[in-house]
Amino acid sequence: MVEIPAPSAVDPTAGPSAPAVIGVVGGGQLAWMLASAARELELPVVVQTPLQDDPATSLASAVVQAPLHDLQATRDLARRCTAVTFENEWLDLNGLAQLAAEGVTFLPSLTALQPLVSKHRQRQLLQRLGIPSPRWMLLADLPCLQPPLPLAEDQPAPPPAGPAGPPSLPPGWTFPLMAKAATGGYDGKGTRLISCSDDLQRLLDEVNPQLWLLEAFVAFELELSQLVCRDRSGRVVCYPLVQTQQHRQVCDWVLTPAAVPHAVQAFARNMAVSLLTAIDYVGVLSIELFYGPDGLQVNEIAPRTHNSGHVTIEACSTSQFAQQARIVAGLPLGDAHLQVPGALMVNLLGFEQASHDYAEQRGQLAALPGATVHWYGKKESSPGRKLGHVTLVLDAPSAEQRQAQASMRLAAVRAIWPLPPESSQQP
Repeated sequence: MVEIPAPSAVDPTAGPSAPAVIGVVGGGQLAWMLASAARELELPVVVQTPLQDDPATSLASAVVQAPLHDLQATRDLARRCTAVTFENEWLDLNGLAQLAAEGVTFLPSLTALQPLVSKHRQRQLLQRLGIPSPRWMLLADLPCLQPPLPLAEDQPAPPPAGPAGPPSLPPGWTFPLMAKAATGGYDGKGTRLISCSDDLQRLLDEVNPQLWLLEAFVAFELELSQLVCRDRSGRVVCYPLVQTQQHRQVCDWVLTPAAVPHAVQAFARNMAVSLLTAIDYVGVLSIELFYGPDGLQVNEIAPRTHNSGHVTIEACSTSQFAQQARIVAGLPLGDAHLQVPGALMVNLLGFEQASHDYAEQRGQLAALPGATVHWYGKKESSPGRKLGHVTLVLDAPSAEQRQAQASMRLAAVRAIWPLPPESSQQP
């Protein structure tokens, strides 16, 4: 573990007038944007991250250079901070519980994170709360994997089984299905489309069935995302519902506000508020949703700031990152309303294997009408890696006009920054 101080580091024990100090486990682009928002609020940020040149280190007041699962490093981080938050949900909750018992304040709390850090637990939580989500089952619960029922004493033994056939689905289940790793999946990793018995057999040959789910395939019309935040006093603020578009299971673009009926928007907000309140969640959270013939269904829950919320930096009065900083620092929540008619956020995914910084393309993007480029400062590019994003403010008054305007703006971005040609994806 290496500790790298910075001249602006603030001692949280300096006295009652000292500002709150935000600790972040993680140093990637989400922590970088959080540190940027915190700087505008004059709140120092200390990050724990393994690499000295990770994006957030350029804005942090101090850096604890250590692996993210180094509990002693997190303990040292916490000693310098008012409260600690996380860049992602891949956490050692049992280990962190030791620190919580020592008095470290984590936001969100470990108790609130516990039902959210795996897709299996998420599905169990949604089922318990009556919040709609796709039909699901554990892969291990397939009939072909269940042990045979014990025979009665007077029952003759069955004849020897013949060659094993393809795995079968339970009654009422049909292909296609989606298979998802219970933990660790992101940006399309840990998901597979299962179209037939052969696909299912290949999956069973390659993974631990106890660690994967099967879900009914959802024929959706739109993918949506509801960003919501809750502070320490229980106040909840919802951002406008947004539409998202995926490219090879990685977020391509986000449009705010989503052009859906008010009833759909209200239902999404109600689900979000119910979820946060039920688990006493404090922080920022995103709920990814399917919308189609079967109504609104929860796809996944991300207990953190989220790619679909990057558009809030330019579009809303208070960005998702400023809200997270305010929550961790104990400040009141800001206003989450749109301050523009609409906005389009486009992810800048690496489209070649290179070490240059795409300076020419970034300059061209910045020159587009209403555009703001956010560049994460990563040293290497590879196809599909998230290198930055560009947000384009839309000024058309109606939803239909904004859709047309967004299409033209997206085409202008694509002329400068094409989609990656390969399927490899990086964080």
